[in-house]
Amino acid sequence: MSRFLRWTAAVAAALLVAGCGGSSGGGHDEGKGAAGGTGPASKGTGRTPASTPPLPSSLTSQRPDWHTCKATGDSAAPGDAWRCATLRVPLDWSKPGGTTIGLALMRSRATGSGRIGSLLFNFGGPGGSGLSMMPYYAATVPKLHERYDLVSWDPRGVGASEGVRCRGDRAIAKAEQVDATPDTPAEERAYLRDAADFGQGCRKAAGALLAHVSTTDTARDMDLMRQVLGDRTMHYFGISYGTELGGVYAHLFPGRVGRLILDAVVDPTADAVGHAENQTRGFQRALDDYLKSTGQDPRQGSRKIADLLRRLDSEPLRTSSGRRLTQTLAVTGIVVPLYTKAAWPRLTSALDAAEKGDGSPLLALADQYDERDSSGHYGTTSHAQRVISCLDDRQRPTLAETKRLLPEFERISPVFGDFLGWDTAGWCHDWPVPGQYDTPEVSAPGAAPVLLVGNTGDPATPYEGTRRMADELGKGVGIELTWKGEGHGAYGSGSDCVDNAVDTYLLEGRAPKDGTVCS
Repeated sequence: MSRFLRWTAAVAAALLVAGCGGSSGGGHDEGKGAAGGTGPASKGTGRTPASTPPLPSSLTSQRPDWHTCKATGDSAAPGDAWRCATLRVPLDWSKPGGTTIGLALMRSRATGSGRIGSLLFNFGGPGGSGLSMMPYYAATVPKLHERYDLVSWDPRGVGASEGVRCRGDRAIAKAEQVDATPDTPAEERAYLRDAADFGQGCRKAAGALLAHVSTTDTARDMDLMRQVLGDRTMHYFGISYGTELGGVYAHLFPGRVGRLILDAVVDPTADAVGHAENQTRGFQRALDDYLKSTGQDPRQGSRKIADLLRRLDSEPLRTSSGRRLTQTLAVTGIVVPLYTKAAWPRLTSALDAAEKGDGSPLLALADQYDERDSSGHYGTTSHAQRVISCLDDRQRPTLAETKRLLPEFERISPVFGDFLGWDTAGWCHDWPVPGQYDTPEVSAPGAAPVLLVGNTGDPATPYEGTRRMADELGKGVGIELTWKGEGHGAYGSGSDCVDNAVDTYLLEGRAPKDGTVCS
């Protein structure tokens, strides 16, 4: 079980490796509140953000020991242009003089003259590794690299920064066989039992850290990072879930906002159920556009895919590996090519193969999303995604509440509705720590302008969230730039209009007019 929010480059990179060809281009949907009263209160409480106690000089005067980066996880060493270091941050931001944890940082110095400062990147998820993605993404931003130090990091609970693995490879493979759209009481019990078991595995693996991996915790980490890097203000590029993180940072530290770009914008007004509904609409919209591109009627094409999924629910397809393509794996495989238009032909061939009885292509797509390699080893991005989002989310729909929601989800999408509807019950079921808020607080009165880039065809963070983020940031802060395109994210996806507007803002400080549209 995995929520569909990743930055598109993570998916596109896997597709390119598989020979699809294409372009470069998360997270979950919350970010308000912190354990111990260190973050913003939930909306509607009437309270203001609590301040953090003064930081000890042992934190603020850190001098990172920059050294040659080594290989991390499944990523090779990035080369001589990159240096890595460890930043110490408080485990509990309400007790900054207490226990600390280490965050893994990566930096490549500006390549030209006229250096502006550091440009911090978060590539989404939540749970995405900045150390894995930053060297790959650097090829997309050569102009920015001339005048900025490119900086990224693995947020707390991710990868090289106290990364959490909640279950082993065999247990993950076994869990793939659990029906994520249960049809009987026995399947419902198995579904919820698996969800609770995953949470207990996270509790054992993370220990005290499990209560301190929230979006607010990470936003506070970012501000300490800014200080240690020597920057007066925060220059930041957030993608997908990274836009929520950027909004929370702007709320907590409006006077320290420099030049912020938020691309593939999360809707900050949506709670956990609302976010699932948004994604159901977004992926169905992207599927409709894909079907139109192949000459099919979207309604009929969706019905055909839904019929395939129903058959898989009772009779999984064989594959060349000997594993079986289940309904859940098939949905995941269908989702992956919708993140980038260049992968649409691969979706066509995978669906054609499945109709002929071969589940191998769809299973290969699902494995790419689930980070499963040929030896059966799985990555941990989805583990970190879940521990972060379940600490953020206060909402915990019961089984009965989810069943009442299902008809609306199915009405929105016959292909994705059932899966994302059931996900509201299973994702944080019986989670070991309570969630902190319903929706993230991102209001940032007095902050410098924040440029928000929305893509009308974005499946994972539907376009409507861009305007809502602008409204929540406040008048004169959120500036909306629209791209009429396809795929998750806009910058670096083929629009000179978008790329020039973003580059101009980051390099010259000139933002486009609010409401500008790039076709």
